[in-house]
Amino acid sequence: MTGKEISARLAGRAAEIGAARWNACANPGGGADPHPFTRYEFFVALEESGSAATDTGWRPLHLVVERDSGIEGILPLYLKSHSLGEFVFDHVWADALMRAGGSYYPKLQAGVPFTPVTGRRLLVAAEADEAATRTALLAAGEATVKELKTSSLHITFLTEQEWREAGEFGYLQRTDRQFHWENRGYANFDEFLGDLSSSKRKNLRKERSSVREAGVEFDWLTGRDISEAHWDAFFDFYMDTGGRKWGTPYLTREFFSRIGQSMPEQILLVMARRGGRPIAGALNLSGEGVLFGRNWGCREFVPFLHFETCYYQAIEFAIARGLRKVEAGAQGEHKLLRGYQPVPTYSAHYIAHAGLRRAVADYLQAEREAVAENIEELAEQGPFRKATPEGE
Repeated sequence: MTGKEISARLAGRAAEIGAARWNACANPGGGADPHPFTRYEFFVALEESGSAATDTGWRPLHLVVERDSGIEGILPLYLKSHSLGEFVFDHVWADALMRAGGSYYPKLQAGVPFTPVTGRRLLVAAEADEAATRTALLAAGEATVKELKTSSLHITFLTEQEWREAGEFGYLQRTDRQFHWENRGYANFDEFLGDLSSSKRKNLRKERSSVREAGVEFDWLTGRDISEAHWDAFFDFYMDTGGRKWGTPYLTREFFSRIGQSMPEQILLVMARRGGRPIAGALNLSGEGVLFGRNWGCREFVPFLHFETCYYQAIEFAIARGLRKVEAGAQGEHKLLRGYQPVPTYSAHYIAHAGLRRAVADYLQAEREAVAENIEELAEQGPFRKATPEGE
């Protein structure tokens, strides 16, 4: 897409754009607490460590729109030969197109690799016309599908506002749901427990007591307190648990060192130890007042250790630091009974094949209705005490 005033191009890897230009779009206000997963440092760590790279089926092709004065917008973009590591599942669409004699791969994926976290995907610099630049990015994304002769473009975990704008532009709209914990101004964990129904409160206390009685203790490691030895131990947990659950974990050992060096102030590493020896760990990143749970692993089985390490420790940390929310990752209705509430997530899709596009559009309409109903039903089943009419 080109014109007199604005043009679009594929820039390749994040390193080819550079930190200053990328972060001017990712964090246009220059705030001290940016979203961790839109930062240049996170993307370059993924790509330069070999985690999200051509060899793993994630070829970086970041799309930029610019004027003579420089880059004004970025759509983080990858050319993909599979649908792994995305958390918005389109395998049925791929099978349908292949049965019809078409090729679904390669496709274009706009998002953060291996990271089911909502955030801005249409990154716009502060000095740019935001609405016009977002429109230019959406138009350029569609044009790139046609130029590269790919099947589709998928923008995942974008904000609701971006999702609505993409829908107005003609992208297909999809929803799903996650579970997030909200800090209602709690002074401590017991105050949070006081908001739960008696049965749920009793269950959480029982789970936490079980872990303590097993002799497990926890350390919160942040910033420069996280050493390479800590990363070694955590990576061992990550590979062991990820290997048993998913086959081949996505992230390389180098990735963790890179984020530890480039964005340590936004990292919380929860390490569980028993008898002075680390047995489990959970990686969290923070930004914009939110704690994001990302990866976990363990070497020993302890009942409820996963819940304590990933969910309860995150809640305690958020309360202690005055954070407004904890996002604990994708899927997991078990989070509901532990204080995490259902919320919608959003994705937008441009499909070049007219027949597949019509079929997917019909499917997504029904799916959106089902997701909305499911969120409403789950919210009613939540662990919080129900308000009673005054006087009862």
